[in-house]
Amino acid sequence: MKNCKFQVGLIRVLTSEDPEFVNMHGRQIMEAYPTVEVESRCIPDQYEGIHSKELGEIAVPKIVKLAKEAFADKDMILVSCADDPGVKEIRAALPGMRVTGGGETTVGIALGHSEKVGVLGITDYAPEAYVRILGDKMVANIRPEGVYSTLDLMTPQGRKSCMEAGLKLKEMGAGVIALGCTGLATIGIARELEETCGIPVIDPVLAEGLFAYFASIR
Repeated sequence: MKNCKFQVGLIRVLTSEDPEFVNMHGRQIMEAYPTVEVESRCIPDQYEGIHSKELGEIAVPKIVKLAKEAFADKDMILVSCADDPGVKEIRAALPGMRVTGGGETTVGIALGHSEKVGVLGITDYAPEAYVRILGDKMVANIRPEGVYSTLDLMTPQGRKSCMEAGLKLKEMGAGVIALGCTGLATIGIARELEETCGIPVIDPVLAEGLFAYFASIR
């Protein structure tokens, strides 16, 4: 029987040989949106992911290559990173392909909740899409203390620092928190942040998955 589900290729920008880890974001999307089927791959030699502009520049050619070689036959491609690396380049390389990432989707949903958006990520600068789309609607971008890469999020101290950063964003006037790193989705922190801070928190993996879901039912 033909598989009628909407076929999505998902690119992880953090290299891992663990299939459980590589498939984690895709699994979260499929559990939330059953009409979507996700195949996940990771780019090579990027074991710390992308936590600087320099690493982003190194990653883009790998992302585009993977998209063209593995996912050209899919209905949609997701770059599972809040910086949206390679998204515009894939759109140019595969005309007609629906392509998006964790950044522009997260920002779009956040603005549906509030025009005062706090960004919580792993860099001292906000991802490009957040700056471009939010402009002066971004209250602040905060990197939790002691967090410099996705790996730092996977520690008890990293989680504690995220809670403190979320509360600070609320104190600064944020009406919603847009997570600025898909690694925060990997550790499943959005719900705990919402409970702690009392304001909506937008998970970038579920945000990109929501866009795939809407494309699947059109």
